[in-house]
Amino acid sequence: MSELAEKRMSLDECLAWDDGTDMRYELIDGVPVAMAPPAEAHRILAMRLGSRIDAALPDRRPCNAQIDAGVLRPDRTDSYYVPDIAVTCRANAPDRQAIVDPVLIVEILSPSTERHDRRVKLPIYRQIASVREILLIDADSLYGELHRRDNDRWVVELVRGADESLFLASVGLRLAMSELYEGIAIPAIAEN
Repeated sequence: MSELAEKRMSLDECLAWDDGTDMRYELIDGVPVAMAPPAEAHRILAMRLGSRIDAALPDRRPCNAQIDAGVLRPDRTDSYYVPDIAVTCRANAPDRQAIVDPVLIVEILSPSTERHDRRVKLPIYRQIASVREILLIDADSLYGELHRRDNDRWVVELVRGADESLFLASVGLRLAMSELYEGIAIPAIAEN
């Protein structure tokens, strides 16, 4: 997350707004908030995850994976979040900005976004009735946190290390952590 825009906006105003830059924004409680450009490891993970998720869906079309898909807050009309990847099984429609009925939402965590992703976005995503899974995956370590809906509760599965794999039941895809992170430089963890 980066800086705030100057004034409050409706969702329609925000979606139509052009600030003259390539900056991406989320709308949070009517306030456009600039999103910092993602780091290289973040972009690599987004591309790998998005392409593998979408490749797992050909027998389930119109299901599809989308990058930077807008997600509407179910209880408000002045908020629009932009996860890294989202999956829907609704057919594409012309001029639609927000994804409809997401079943899987993926946020790639970085030091600058992790707090916002966990404290603000995760609880909102859990309120969306269609969402079956939410994956928080770290760009700086071999770590994934999968939140899976189990009737009226959420179960969290932690996946750590190169020898582990991640199973996304919502799309029927198993991913080896070693494959996802291949070639990504992981910062050394400072020892105490």
